[in-house]
Amino acid sequence: MQPYHHKVQYYETDRMGITHHSNYIRWMEEARIDFLAQIGWSYAKMEQLGILSPVTAVDCRYKTSTTFDDEVEILVWVEELKNVKLLIGYRMTRVSDGAEVCTGHSEHCFLTPSGQVIRLRRDYPALYETLSSLAGQGSPVA
Repeated sequence: MQPYHHKVQYYETDRMGITHHSNYIRWMEEARIDFLAQIGWSYAKMEQLGILSPVTAVDCRYKTSTTFDDEVEILVWVEELKNVKLLIGYRMTRVSDGAEVCTGHSEHCFLTPSGQVIRLRRDYPALYETLSSLAGQGSPVA
């Protein structure tokens, strides 16, 4: 998988010139959408098939600040897949010096547009197999 890159925009910073903490969660979503597209399961494709994947939990551990115009590389991986739950891991580093900026996780479930729980193994075996083949390998960076 290719890592996702995000360039910090001026509007993403606060009065101190530091990236506002809420933006890291947004970048996780950007990177997750890119990751899913890379593995052949874009959000658009899943939604066309009637699969919604809302976030049920998210956490973020801030390590080093970023500022306007920094480029951040975001690695994404599947930490765990259960029949109705997906856990995704993230590691962000500043490209200029390799400093670890942030690590995080997001947890997702799978629902139909009417809110029914989807059991991936049974209902969408191809998606289940793709995610399951990537699960449990740990962070792509040691």
